[in-house]
Amino acid sequence: MPVRVPRLLVLLPLVALLSGCSTVLMSPSGDVAVQQRNLIIASTGLMLLIILPVMVATAVFAWRYRAANTTAAYDPEWHHSTQLEVLIWTAPLLIVVALGAMSWIGTHTLDPFRSVARIDPTRPVAAGTRPLTVEVVALDWKWLFFYPDYGIAVVNDLAAPVDRPIAFKLTSGTVMNTFFIPALAGQIYAMAGMETKLGAVINKVGDYEGFSGMYSGAGFSHMRFTFHGRDDAGFEAWIAKVKAQGTALDLNRFRFLEQPTEDVKPQYYSSVEPGLYDRILNMCTEPGKMCMDRMMAIDAAGGGGKDSGGNRDRLTYDGARLKEGNEAPGATFPASGRPPNTNVQPQGMNPRPLSPDVNQKRDAPDDSQGSEMPGMGSMPGMETSPGMKRQNPAPAQLNPH
Repeated sequence: MPVRVPRLLVLLPLVALLSGCSTVLMSPSGDVAVQQRNLIIASTGLMLLIILPVMVATAVFAWRYRAANTTAAYDPEWHHSTQLEVLIWTAPLLIVVALGAMSWIGTHTLDPFRSVARIDPTRPVAAGTRPLTVEVVALDWKWLFFYPDYGIAVVNDLAAPVDRPIAFKLTSGTVMNTFFIPALAGQIYAMAGMETKLGAVINKVGDYEGFSGMYSGAGFSHMRFTFHGRDDAGFEAWIAKVKAQGTALDLNRFRFLEQPTEDVKPQYYSSVEPGLYDRILNMCTEPGKMCMDRMMAIDAAGGGGKDSGGNRDRLTYDGARLKEGNEAPGATFPASGRPPNTNVQPQGMNPRPLSPDVNQKRDAPDDSQGSEMPGMGSMPGMETSPGMKRQNPAPAQLNPH
């Protein structure tokens, strides 16, 4: 007679596999992550106040009013119960109100753009405390960290002193990505041409994992780094090591660094070319490119008129473009096997040229006594409301190369 093994015993090997899982989100080492953990627990507990009773009531009702139970009350004319309606609607309403209030307060308190207000639940940030500034750049497929207060930069390695506020500034030199150190704080987006911020603090000495939380291509799975929480002496020793072992990071070396590479080991730079992070943020690291802040200043001053037509090519930018014959070691091509993308826009993306007669009308002097909207007088069938006067274009601005 074969021995019957209980089904639960068959699942034991699967349970053993869970022993390798990390519960860092539920046991973080930074105060911001702790507050986020507490918000998750409180929200889950409030929702369970409804979920668990409903699950129990479902089982009780199904058992009590089963077809085999002929002793259960049967009322085919029943259609309403005031007490039941009050119970069904009041309890969820109170929980939704509580969740809304808690989420509102928590969302504003834990706004990543806000500086941290406390070191831990018992210690507020002392007045005059200067946070550690770290400028973060997401690349293919690695992380570049600038320490402007120390004049250094590091690839795939990060350190900060415990109990000192950290002010992260994040951007991307390639596609959109997310920066995530579960033990420190929640993840935050890093986007090209934009800067996001994250305030955080680490409370325990240790080494913690950081990684990209958004798929970004072939080397995504290796886009990881170690975050070192150190006491003051340990952090200063780490800074000294970077300065002793590092090389200089200038614009030319950055252009080589930004080429797609996989499984990149930590690299140290003992000095950084001034303004390099700002050039990455403003997408003007390639020769001949205009920085976005310069173009925005021209726009804010009223625009450059027709003389700004030449700025179009100077603002076209693709930092991840691979150039034939100039690939960096380890660079990868698209998974489709197609050659690298070129500077030619896809069909349908080029602006449609205006017909000669429209161009002629646009350049003709305006004799309508200002009855049309700016730039709209040449469009057939377009009429304007009374009082809308055409304005002369802003004077051309000087756009030095």
